[in-house]
Amino acid sequence: MSQTDLTWAVPVMRAGYAGRGLTYLAVAGFSLYAIWWGREAEGTQSALARLETSPGGTLVLFLIFIGLFAYAVWRLVASFYDLECRGTGLKGIAARLAMVVTGLIHLALGVFAFSLLFLGSGGSGDGSTTRQIVRWIFGVPGGRYVVMAVGAVIAIAGVYYAYKGWSGKYREHLRANPATLRFNFVLQAGLIAQGIVICIVGFLFFHAGWTFDPNEAGGTKEAFSWLTRQSYGRVLVGAICVGLLGFAVFCFVNARYRIVPRVTGDDVETMAAKLRAMAGN
Repeated sequence: MSQTDLTWAVPVMRAGYAGRGLTYLAVAGFSLYAIWWGREAEGTQSALARLETSPGGTLVLFLIFIGLFAYAVWRLVASFYDLECRGTGLKGIAARLAMVVTGLIHLALGVFAFSLLFLGSGGSGDGSTTRQIVRWIFGVPGGRYVVMAVGAVIAIAGVYYAYKGWSGKYREHLRANPATLRFNFVLQAGLIAQGIVICIVGFLFFHAGWTFDPNEAGGTKEAFSWLTRQSYGRVLVGAICVGLLGFAVFCFVNARYRIVPRVTGDDVETMAAKLRAMAGN
C-alpha cells in the first residue's frame, strides 16, 4: 500500500485520540466531583453512563462513541501496516500486538457507548463484566495462570506508560511546536498517572489469579477502590485523577500534533529532536 493510500488513517487517528481524550476527561472529572462529595471515584463505564444523564452529555457521549471506534480502527490499521515503523523484530512485534489489544479494548468501550446511546443500557458495570470473564477463564485448565499472566502483562504495560512519561519517550511521536513544549510537564504527569492506574489493574488481575477469586479482578473503578483503602487513599486517588486530566490533555495534544511516520516521512521535526537541539545550543 502506498503512502498516498495511507493518508486516510491520519484523520481517523486524530478523531480517535480526541475521543479518547473526552473519555478520560469524563472519568477524571466525574471522579474528582465524586471524591469532593465523599463518594468513590468513577470507572470508565460508570463515567460514560453518568455522562449520558448529564445536561448535554448525550452529544458528548456520541462524540466519544465516534472517537473510540476511530481509535480502535487506527490501532488495528497501524498495527497491520506498521504505520508507526515499529518493525518486525521481537520488540516491534510486541508493540504491534499491544496496539491490537488496546484497539480491541477501545472497541469494547465504543460498543458500550453505543449501547448507552441507542439501546438505553450499557449492560453490567465496570467490574462485573471483568469478573464474569475471569470466572469463565478459571473454568479452563490452567485458567488461574492465564489470569496471572494477563495481570503481569497489564502491569508491564502500566510500567511502560509511566516510563514513557518519565523519560519523555512520547516526544518522539509529537510534532515540535510551542504547544507541545509548553504542556510538556502536563503530558508527563498524565502518562505517569495512567501508568499507575494500569499497574494497579494488572495487580488486581494477578491477585485474582493467585487467590483463585474472580471478585478480586477489576478495571479502573476497582483500581480506585483498592487505592482508596490504602493509607491516604482518597488523597492518592484525587492526585491520580488530577493526573488523568493531564492524560486527557495528552490525548488532545496527540489528536492535533501526533506524527504518523509511514505517512509523514522523516522530514518532520519531532518534539524530542527540538529539545535535543535546544539543549545543544
